[in-house]
Amino acid sequence: MSTIQENEENLIEQFADIDDWMDRYAYIIDLGNALEPISEQLKTPDRLIEGCQSRVWLDAELDSYGKVIYRADSDAIIVKGIISMLVEVLSGHTPDEILAADLSFIDKIGLAEHLSPTRSNGLLAMVKQMRAYALAFKAKGA
Repeated sequence: MSTIQENEENLIEQFADIDDWMDRYAYIIDLGNALEPISEQLKTPDRLIEGCQSRVWLDAELDSYGKVIYRADSDAIIVKGIISMLVEVLSGHTPDEILAADLSFIDKIGLAEHLSPTRSNGLLAMVKQMRAYALAFKAKGA
């Protein structure tokens, strides 16, 4: 299992050879399309992320090894790609590792500066919700 830092570096490398932002958006969409869809039963109001203009559902569970497993989906293709990157980087790690992650890949691939203000707010809301799940699992003594 790779570390969060290694996952971030892997994503940064994937974007390193893509100079054009239209191509980067296309790649983000591809990542979203590759995200395993969550079941309709998990698309409930309590799993909707507040602060996102699009609908984004995030579910998390703690596996038997004390690792947080995230599942997510969105009705917007770019947003689905963004959440898929966060799931890729953070899923499968302990609550402490998730809470300590700086998620520098967001700035290093230039994502933050190429999102509209509403999408940037949504990105922050996604990260905040993922950390909230990790904090809740940690509080339960995970």
